[in-house]
Amino acid sequence: MARSKHGKSDQAPRIINRRAQYAYHITDCLEVGIELQGSEVKSVRSGQVSLAEGFARVDPNTLELYLHQVDIALYPHAGTEQHDPKKIRKLLVHRRQIKQLLNKTLGKGVTLVPVSMYFVRGRIKLELGVGVGKRAFDKRAVLKKREADRAMERGMTRKIIR
Repeated sequence: MARSKHGKSDQAPRIINRRAQYAYHITDCLEVGIELQGSEVKSVRSGQVSLAEGFARVDPNTLELYLHQVDIALYPHAGTEQHDPKKIRKLLVHRRQIKQLLNKTLGKGVTLVPVSMYFVRGRIKLELGVGVGKRAFDKRAVLKKREADRAMERGMTRKIIR
């Protein structure tokens, strides 16, 4: 029997960092691998991840990319082989891509933000975005636009009774 076009990756959750879209202008995105333990993979598969406070940083001495402040919850069935939920995790990227990211993040207010985490053929991938921090008035403008769009949608769905 042939394998289906959409394998197990459709059953696993896609964890999205909604706060990144709210707090940053995301300019470039890059798909990277992540080095995890077994209990961490089980927690990610069950969707127990918080990307909200996370960020990535390039170590300029070793040219390695690390993920900071991402909370992967403890897996209850792991027993004594538990992982640290907020540990620093190594990201798997080609060296030339790391150099490009290092050059992009040299500016003030520019950071690497995890946008989403998902499975591709059984491997966990993390989508990193180069984010430039939004100002308070930018955030308010986004909220106003969202409210206006909702009001317009509500107005179009109501029936006119005469």
